[in-house]
Amino acid sequence: MTIDPPPEPAPGPGEPVPSSPADLADPVTPVRGARAAFRRWRRTRPFWATVWTALGGFVIFFLPMAPLGKILQVGVGGIAGMAGGVVLMAMALLMLLLPGQRHTAGVIAVIAGVASFPLSNLGGLFVGMVLSVLGGSMAFAWLPEKPAGRKGGPFRRRSRPAGVPVGSGSV
Repeated sequence: MTIDPPPEPAPGPGEPVPSSPADLADPVTPVRGARAAFRRWRRTRPFWATVWTALGGFVIFFLPMAPLGKILQVGVGGIAGMAGGVVLMAMALLMLLLPGQRHTAGVIAVIAGVASFPLSNLGGLFVGMVLSVLGGSMAFAWLPEKPAGRKGGPFRRRSRPAGVPVGSGSV
């Protein structure tokens, strides 16, 4: 049976803090690993397009929000503005979770953003409309990164295997 040594006491207010590389690396490593994993995940999808589209939908949805009595007075226009915000936030989720559908979601986000101009207080006072059009167009234009191993285009020259003689081309 082994007994672990007692833990070292924490340094007091006047004592120096241990600063060896081993002591400093342990708490920082999980944070750096998580940030690197998030960065790799973020680069596989239209992340910033999603952020702008979701912010535009948020502004369009919540800017005209008012107490229920005011919404009932506004009528169908207020409900249509809120529906546009919900559609934009749904398209943002679609872009993030299904990057292969980014073209469809981007076009729908641009259409919903422009449609919010007459439906929802000038498109969320122009801010929501501009954000959603920016996010939708970024999603439509986004391309995934090329793998690091493949360089060149479809017309790149292929190297010949070693030991294969190069013929003159005549028979």
